This record gives sequence, C-alpha cells and structure tokens, in this order.
Amino acid sequence: MSPPDGYSINTGPSDESEDSEPLIKSGAVPPQCCSARLNLAMLMFLGFSVVYGLRVNLSIAMVAMVNSTDPEIVDNSSVAHACPLPARPENTSEALQQPEGTPQYPWDSETQGWLLGAFFFGYLCTQIPGGYLAGHYGGKIFLGLGVLGTAALTLLTPLAAKWGSYWLFALRALEGVGEGVTFPAMMAMWARWAPPLERSRLMTLSGSGANFGAFVALPLTGFICQKLGWPAVFYLCGGAGCFWAVLWFLLVSDDPRTHRRISEEERDYIVNSIGPQGTGHGWNVPLLPMLCSVPLWAIIITQMCSNWAFYTLLTSLPTYMSNILHFDLQSNGFLSAVPYLGSVAAALLSGVVADFLIERNVFSVTVVRKIFTLTGLLLQAVFLTAVSYAGCDHILTVTFLTLSSSLGGTSAPGVYINQIDIAPRYAGFLLGITNTFGTVPGVVAPIVTGYFTEDHTLAGWRKVFWVAAGINTGGALFYTIFGSGKVQPWAVTYES
Repeated sequence: MSPPDGYSINTGPSDESEDSEPLIKSGAVPPQCCSARLNLAMLMFLGFSVVYGLRVNLSIAMVAMVNSTDPEIVDNSSVAHACPLPARPENTSEALQQPEGTPQYPWDSETQGWLLGAFFFGYLCTQIPGGYLAGHYGGKIFLGLGVLGTAALTLLTPLAAKWGSYWLFALRALEGVGEGVTFPAMMAMWARWAPPLERSRLMTLSGSGANFGAFVALPLTGFICQKLGWPAVFYLCGGAGCFWAVLWFLLVSDDPRTHRRISEEERDYIVNSIGPQGTGHGWNVPLLPMLCSVPLWAIIITQMCSNWAFYTLLTSLPTYMSNILHFDLQSNGFLSAVPYLGSVAAALLSGVVADFLIERNVFSVTVVRKIFTLTGLLLQAVFLTAVSYAGCDHILTVTFLTLSSSLGGTSAPGVYINQIDIAPRYAGFLLGITNTFGTVPGVVAPIVTGYFTEDHTLAGWRKVFWVAAGINTGGALFYTIFGSGKVQPWAVTYES
C-alpha cells in the first residue's frame, strides 16, 4: 500500500518533518534478494566480522600470552575466595600449554587492563574526522582503508609484544586509529544506499557483523592458541582482513548512481526514495545546531551507557571465564562467544520487525526506536545483575550472559541507527560524534574492571556487573525521555 498523503517515506506516520521527499509505492519496490544493496550489506557484515575479530582476539590471546604460573602474577592467597578449581584434568593448567617456544609475559592484572583498553585510545581519535570526510567524499575508501590498515598492523602484534608492553600498547592504539573510521564510513554509505523503509534491516544486518565476528573470533582464537601458539592468531586474522579489503575495493561503489552492476530499476528506487538527503554534505556542517540538539545528545548519552556493558563483556569476559570459573582456554573462547551469536539473531529479527512496524504505520519512527532501545537495554541490565549472583554455577552464568547479550541485541534497530533518522545527510559525521563519546567506556571499562578484580574474587566481579547494569538502565531511561526519530530542522535538505 502507498503511504498516505503528506507522509514522507523518510519518517514514521507521526514524525512530521519539513523534508519533502519522493514517495515510492510498494509495487515499485524491486526485490531485495540478490540486489546491490543487499550485497553491500553482506559485504559490510563480513567486513565488520573481520574488524571485530581483530579487536577481540587479544582478549582471548591474553590468557595464553600471560605467564599465569609466575608467582608475581598470581598470588594463591588472593584467589582463595573465588571458585574452586575443577577436578577434571582437562580443565587444569595443562590446557594452557602451547607449542614449545611460544613466548609468555609477566603482565599483572592492571597491565592487562591497560593493554585491553589501548585500542580505544586510538579509536577515539578518528571517529569524527572519519565521519566528516566520509560524508563529503563517500565511505568506500575510508571503510576499506580502515580495515586494511588495522589488519596490516595486527600482523605486527607478536613483534610488539616481544619488545614490551609499551610497544604493544602503542600498536593497539594505532589499530584503533585505523578502525575508528569504519563505522562512520558505513553510516555515510547507508545515507546514500538505504531506502528509508529498509534502513533497520539493512543497517542491522551490516552492523551485526560485529557480534558475529566476536562469536567466530573468540573460540577460534582459543583453538589457534592451543594448536599453533598465540602469535598465529594475529597472523591469520591480519591476513583475513587484507583479503577482505581487496574484495571491498573491487566490488563496492560509494553511490548507487555509479555502481557498475546495479539494475536500473533498483538504482532509480534507491535514488528516488532517499531524495536530496542522499548526497554529500559538503565542507560546511551546522555545528552549533548539532551541539544544541537534544535528540543528538540522547543518542550520545545512551550509546555511552550501553557501550559500558558491551565493552566490559567484550574485553573482560574471557578473563572472568578463566580466572573465576576456570574454563580451559578452548572452552573459554567458545563460551565467551556464545552470547554474541544470540545477539546477532536478535538484532536481525529486530531489524525486520522494526521496518515492518514503520512501513505498516503501526508506530512512528520515534516510538519504534524507543521501544527497541528500552527493551534491549533494560533486559540486558536484568540478566547482567543475575550474573553477579550466579556465583560459581557454570550453567547459570553462561545462561545469564547469553540471555543478557542476546536480548541486548534488540536495541540494534533503536539508538544505534538513530543518527540517520534525525539527520540523514550528516549521518556519517553524527555517528563519528556519537561513537567518539560511545568509545569512552571502551577505554575506561577495562581499566575499572582491572581495579575491581585485582584480588580475583567474586565480590570484585559482582561490582563489575552491577555497575554495568546500573549504567545500562540509566541510558534506557534517558533515551526514552529525550530520544526522537524526526528529521531535525537543521538537517533538512531540499532539492535544488
């Protein structure tokens, strides 16, 4: 059915804006199967799978890189109140042995926290400039080079570790610099490629590559560490990133107008449905109105709150599995990854449902974004709290962690794609801004976790989960009050 009179395809039924855009009747919509826009989403999915693999592999490899038998690293008296060691022989320290000659390092808990957070120091630096330049020039070159640069640097990880923790810290920070442009570039590309009524499912599909990458990388890293030694992890992951970059540059175009293999029907559908918002924003951006925009600040605050829990689990969950629950390295990788698979499924399903609700005029864009954000963040907080009281029960802990991450994935079509609703033309730049703030927890959370868990006790980890749950809840409430899905007045673009 076609939208009612006066209804812009770029907004929900009650989200009126001054932006007038061409309307596309449902009969004129070309199929999504095997389309150029779906192929782009799938290639982005694989790209973010790779970059998140590059991001999280250190979390598992750290267990193998650190000499945990060094008396200066592990004080037996300090872990007296943690979970008892299991009696099964496969879960003893023998499982941590690697091929002969694999180096290990005497890094304490605090040093490990700094190394796990190092990536985000660099990641903070390139979000805003990456989003700004991608919005002007297009996102293809920045997303491709971001992945390629991060992958190339990953190949140097074993050498940096050999030189010392300061060198490894610097290398990880440089990897963050390269990867920092990737998500803003993705958003800038979708501003030109995603028809408004397909935004939720296309963007959640491409962004779900992050969780899928974590799901694959965590158990694979544990397996490689045991069979080939931890240096092989970084060689293989880095090589995969370089291979993906070649495919990206060969197959992708910044704009549907310049794509060599897109059908004329699909090209016209995308261009007409997006309208004048699907163009570069030029060199000038309305900085002051952005700074004063309450809906933008709602996205910023909420992403910071949500990312605290996300980055806490991403960087520290393997340590919890190893030091507290005493899983062997391979089991550690698999069980740390299970929650991310559930998150992928929840995000993809939520994206389809969100588009359905908007397309059928069930709810406005604003209401849809708030429903999925509130649901995802609150349910994640509930089960994070439950984890803190699961104690040494392995089954309950894994179950609660899986439910927390899986249900948290329902927020994917909520606050995480809201930039393109309020300012489509500036979406890449806005994502750079919101991701810069949202990355602060990536720097702080591993360090705070390191301080809370210096004595390796359940009480210390309980604080970690409680803090994450409380911050998540605050973010959900803030977005529910101040979030919006309307195109903001300062972002309206008219056909010249």
